[in-house]
Amino acid sequence: MSDSHPMLKLWREPAVMEARQRIATRHSEIVRQQIAISEIAAPTGEEGDRGEWIARRFRALGLAEVRRDEAGNIIGRRRGVMNQSAVVVCAHLDTVFPRTVPVRVRQEGEVLIGPGIGDNGRGLAAMLAVAEAIDGERLRTRGPIDFVATTGEEGTGNLRGAKYLFENAAREARAAIIVDGPGDERIVTRALGSRRYRITYRGPGGHSWTAFGTPNPVHAAAIAAARMVSIRLPTSPRTTLSVARIGGGLAVNAIPGDGWIEVDLRSSSAAIIQLLDHEIRDAARFAAVDQNERRATGTPRLSCEIAVIGDRPCGETSPDHPLVLVAAEATRLIQREPDLAEASTDANVPISLGIPAIAIGGGGRGGNAHTESEWYNGEGGAAGISRALGIVLGSAS
Repeated sequence: MSDSHPMLKLWREPAVMEARQRIATRHSEIVRQQIAISEIAAPTGEEGDRGEWIARRFRALGLAEVRRDEAGNIIGRRRGVMNQSAVVVCAHLDTVFPRTVPVRVRQEGEVLIGPGIGDNGRGLAAMLAVAEAIDGERLRTRGPIDFVATTGEEGTGNLRGAKYLFENAAREARAAIIVDGPGDERIVTRALGSRRYRITYRGPGGHSWTAFGTPNPVHAAAIAAARMVSIRLPTSPRTTLSVARIGGGLAVNAIPGDGWIEVDLRSSSAAIIQLLDHEIRDAARFAAVDQNERRATGTPRLSCEIAVIGDRPCGETSPDHPLVLVAAEATRLIQREPDLAEASTDANVPISLGIPAIAIGGGGRGGNAHTESEWYNGEGGAAGISRALGIVLGSAS
């Protein structure tokens, strides 16, 4: 990178160098905040306590217009020199863990272990660190920056917070930078789309001996699952289809009154998702027809209900877009090699709406995400936050 490169010039500005030094000096405090965040339970749909903690931090950092929107997102603005479209920096509040899972974080050597310590305790802590570094006095951007802690990113949350945000307050956003988990190399530019289904069969049920011949909803669910897993999937772009859950019935000696499956379909191609949507629906209906044709004369028919329980849009921010180029340059400035990647994050929403967006990590290393043994190692973590700072500054200046 030449000395005249805009990102290098920005990186070497005295105010930016001082901000990066402050991040390095106080990284242990940032990690303590990460632990504090992670120890506030925030199951999807129950993010209120964690959101209130973030709102207090936003106010303490002097962000303007701190508020909770209708989706439960916590929003605060760092005003810029100019009144123009904002760059939006997001990190999601929720975790996959129900309230029954203890969220205490323990330390083993240099490693922190606890559910959600990386995803997304690290992302939230890194976002707060960037908001503190861009304090509006020592370091100020040309345009405003909206810092947002979003709801409903995980699982059946269906990107609820991001959808509401980018359809309302952030619909005119200049760019979106999502901070999700640890890491300092990956730049998510391709939004992995998904569609999730719950397919339910219902019948009268009955005794397994005396009512035999009544259509069996669990049989139908099993037939549908078998047909779905035999669907041929394209390899490019990579596409996956998983029957993730199956259930129904009351007792081993009873014909079930209901049977159901839940299905997860993923691809970066909207056209492929739509094509496979038809095949999934055909398989579900075939199973109902099969069981109805087998039923004893005079017994009620089986019903089939197909419900979409999750729909994440897909798309891509071009590798040549200035936002991606800035992110790649910032990555190289911390001696990492940028890795353009595909994933399902809050960035799916702005990307699908034509807003330039990426997702990045908040520094450090982690693993075992979505398990109670999730871990985080903060070695090099300050550099990852400085990288995030550089990307935000390069996009908002």
